[in-house]
Amino acid sequence: MTAPSKLQQLRDLSVVVADTGDFDAIKRLKPVDCTTNPTLVKKALDLPVYADLIDEQIEWAKGQGKVNDTLVAEVVDRLTVAVGVKLAGLIPGRVSTEVDADLAHDVEATVAKARKFIAMYAEHGVDKSKVLIKVASTWEGIEACRQLQAEGIDCNCTLIFNPTQALACAEANAFLISPFVGRILDWYKANGQAPANIDEDQGVKFVRGVYDTFKRRDIKTVVMGASFRSTEQIEALAGCDRLTISPDLLEKLDADHGELPRKLSPSQPDGAPVTPITAEQFAADLAADPMATEKLATGIDAFDKDLQALRKTIADRLAG
Repeated sequence: MTAPSKLQQLRDLSVVVADTGDFDAIKRLKPVDCTTNPTLVKKALDLPVYADLIDEQIEWAKGQGKVNDTLVAEVVDRLTVAVGVKLAGLIPGRVSTEVDADLAHDVEATVAKARKFIAMYAEHGVDKSKVLIKVASTWEGIEACRQLQAEGIDCNCTLIFNPTQALACAEANAFLISPFVGRILDWYKANGQAPANIDEDQGVKFVRGVYDTFKRRDIKTVVMGASFRSTEQIEALAGCDRLTISPDLLEKLDADHGELPRKLSPSQPDGAPVTPITAEQFAADLAADPMATEKLATGIDAFDKDLQALRKTIADRLAG
């Protein structure tokens, strides 16, 4: 009898999430959750399975009159939700849907866009319990998360690089946080600090630390490792609440039938008193962490460039 693959073993230790909007990959790999963002929606435009959705939205837009930035942005929102709706029908869990990166420092606009997405999903028959609203973990994004969670809209706080960010999100009652393993490693390697082994991998150590802190403090916010560069990083975090993984790394795990031991286990809560994080402490701790400061800024910038590229693609199609 063939031994179970590492992917099968991982499913017994962590909730496996697909970091893709590729319909066929999700259908084949059967993750619990998946995600959609401008990068993935832009890629989806070239996939035959989404052709009808795209044609439908383009036709709708052409019937709205003059093409302008507002109309293009609306088409992008409609496409984002339409792709999310299609993916929601494939998975037992949730679809993470990203608020525009150019709203990352605007509390009110982030809250408004999140409410809009939830309402659009509802129009398609998808309940908010199937959706996670993804917001960048700036102070403003975290404040928006606080408001949304109070309304019963669950959030995925993304671009986590610093312990204070993670704890601030937990204090805002975020449903889930996404610490970025690979991007942390990238920064240290670029700055001449490549780790000697996987246990010294700065991204792996960061997620392990956040996971341990959350469990010791009995924090309910889900820790979801993200942005992986190798299966070795994933294996080093086996047991983390959730892991969001690209299709190519999922395929590699599925092809490997070696043993996958648990690496993370919840510790007992210690009841230690916790001092709430203020905006001043948040700003000071980020300023004292050059890696987190740079990676948060460049992450938002990259997400925004992807969003602008998607809007340009839609504008070009409408013009054509």
